[in-house]
Amino acid sequence: MGGKSVRLFLVDGTSGGLVTAEIMNWTGQLIAGPRTDLPALVKREESRKTGIYLLLGEDPASPGGTIAYIGESDDVAKRLVQHARPETNGGKDFWNRAVVLTSKDMNLTKAHARYLESRLIVLAAAAGRAKLANGNNPPPVALPEADRSDMEYFIDQAKIVLPVLGINLLRSTKAPSVASSTSDDITPEASPVFRMISKRAAVDATAQEIDGEFIVREGSQARREWMAGDHSYKKLRLQLEDDGTLVLASDGLSMTFSHDYVFASPSAASATVSGRASNGRTEWKVDGTATTYGEWQESMLAEAIEESSEDG
Repeated sequence: MGGKSVRLFLVDGTSGGLVTAEIMNWTGQLIAGPRTDLPALVKREESRKTGIYLLLGEDPASPGGTIAYIGESDDVAKRLVQHARPETNGGKDFWNRAVVLTSKDMNLTKAHARYLESRLIVLAAAAGRAKLANGNNPPPVALPEADRSDMEYFIDQAKIVLPVLGINLLRSTKAPSVASSTSDDITPEASPVFRMISKRAAVDATAQEIDGEFIVREGSQARREWMAGDHSYKKLRLQLEDDGTLVLASDGLSMTFSHDYVFASPSAASATVSGRASNGRTEWKVDGTATTYGEWQESMLAEAIEESSEDG
């Protein structure tokens, strides 16, 4: 797996303002900023080209959740101005951040942009990390094979750059396919499968750590109810019940994860699954073994130190 050099530039010198991002040897370019900086954004040359844009905002129905809209335009700046109007006048009120993706070589055509828009909507829907405000998904445009290949490469690079800016809209929770990867691919690192089992609580959950994120898998079973009174993770548990991430199992004995869910830590995941405060470093175990998550981490660190000593 090869490395990538991502270059970020803070346009006004502040972390909360406009920022540009690019990857060495990639013709694509990205500029992002808060809605309050829209006047400066639409003046930028990048935003006056054919390209793709993302509108991002907080989901009031899901604390910590995101609403996103994906669009394309021959002149992204003009389209952003339209979206900035009040909703009663054809605009969109939910967003507080905009991201523009264009090409430095001016070779991005309307057909390319429409292809990218359709593909990004599909990828975002599959990732399930945000509620999409798009009313429908336009069908993919038929492009020549070479153009399709170029656009898929464009998407691959965008999937690398966006998370660097804290935008995880397209990040998959699926483990990478080793068979399909090449030495030049950038694929997320996947851990072994971890498992939590409690017959008494009707709990049987599996999880993996992928690209630094702890993900409980779809179909995992969690305790039917929160059992430990008030706790910092109780609110998270109730939120997952409210938004449909946790649904009552068909046998009525437990809750089931309706889709993969990314947790901030193994302990947040174990608390949600067990319905009480718990230490994820000891609760999660490598599937089929007695090795805890914490022990697995320590073994990985020891292995890295040993390899480093041998190289030295």
